[in-house]
Parts: sequence; C-alpha cells; structure tokens
Amino acid sequence: MTTAATTLDCRGMPCPRPIIELARHLADVAVGEVLGVASDDPAARHDVPAWCRLRRQEYAGEETAPDGVPVYLVRRLD
Repeated sequence: MTTAATTLDCRGMPCPRPIIELARHLADVAVGEVLGVASDDPAARHDVPAWCRLRRQEYAGEETAPDGVPVYLVRRLD
C-alpha cells in the first residue's frame, strides 16, 4: 500500500484546479515521497495520470478517502 506524505484537499474544485494544485504543491514533498490529490471531479481520474506522464512523475494509483472521495497518488521523481 502506498501512503501519501501529504494530501491536497481538492474537493469541490472543478477541472483544471486539481491539476493546478498538484503542479503547485509537488515540491512540497521530497523526491521519492507521494503526494495525494483528493478530488471529487470526475476528470481528475484521467487528468492526474496524464499529467504524470507529461511531467515524468510516477502515477502510484488511487485510494479512497474515509468520506469516499478518490485520492490520486503521485510519486515525485525529480
């Protein structure tokens, strides 16, 4: 199981805000650590992995927050 060092709360933010927040805060975690993005925007399920491919970061999967919201996991590679 992958555990996020930090999780961004992007609930209620429409596309593209979760991706903007991800880009702004990736440097908040150390290289090798995981940043979680909690988002109830359906587009995030596709946008986060696509952003990872474009930015050469690792998409580490998806978990579910206690309130049922998806949390997308991104491992910082550089």
